[in-house]
Amino acid sequence: MYQINHIKGQKSPKHHIELLKADQSSSAIIALNLGGSIQGLSINGKHIIVGLELLDYNTTYASAVLFPFANRIKNGKYIFKDKQYVLDLNVKKENNALHGLIYNKTFTYIKEEVSLNHASVTIGYEETKKVKGFPFKYAIHLTYTLSANTLELSVVVVNNDQVPFPFTIGWHPYFLSSDLHESFLTVESNKKLVFDKDMIPMKIKDITIKEPIQIKDRLFDDCYILNNNSAKFNTPEYCLILESSSEENYLQVFTPEKRNIIALEPKTGPSNSFNNKLGLSTLNPKETYKINWKIKLQNNG
Repeated sequence: MYQINHIKGQKSPKHHIELLKADQSSSAIIALNLGGSIQGLSINGKHIIVGLELLDYNTTYASAVLFPFANRIKNGKYIFKDKQYVLDLNVKKENNALHGLIYNKTFTYIKEEVSLNHASVTIGYEETKKVKGFPFKYAIHLTYTLSANTLELSVVVVNNDQVPFPFTIGWHPYFLSSDLHESFLTVESNKKLVFDKDMIPMKIKDITIKEPIQIKDRLFDDCYILNNNSAKFNTPEYCLILESSSEENYLQVFTPEKRNIIALEPKTGPSNSFNNKLGLSTLNPKETYKINWKIKLQNNG
């Protein structure tokens, strides 16, 4: 049996929702005031995602959903339908707009469901204002479902405007490892992006990956173009599969200074997609876009 707990902070308006298996072996904690991001995940007693208390959420974007763009937009500028738009720059030292517009929004509770086999909650955010650089009205709903061995995140975006808008979408989960040096990433990819000093893609290069990538002491900030819709992450404590329902998939791999975590970010388009058009989609008025991501725990191996 599963249950759902609503947790409100005593000293702040923070509101968390916890999906919990009755024996407490699995749980997921969603922070409504942090863009509806997941700030804790345990599956079958394995700690997969933990809160990054020593790191600033506004600079890590830890486990946030990234919309209407993932990663960077160069100089915060882009042209859509022959009109130029200018976004606010939240990474001023690099002169870039980063990770979209909803990571710091407050989501509202919509509905929940519990059963013997799962717990799920749906939360949402609606943009009704003409925001600088992205003056389009939209609604976005996130549904988190915790079940045996799996956390699923389903995202639904609705264009509530009278005109189309461009978008890519991504997810920014940070995964905990007891030993990153002895952790391995497996991806099917023969292409990756080459970035300039400001992490703006310059070109795509061919690569060959013959075996799982051992993290060791390497610092990653790499974007792989995947040949399929999944990646495997194997640590000394657990092994998981990260899946996407998208047909076009990019995976950003990033290691922060805190060396027991790694960001594995599935997304539909890379940095500067509003300009380079890689993975870029358009959502027409009243149309709906849907995507699912899954974290599936497996036996190590």
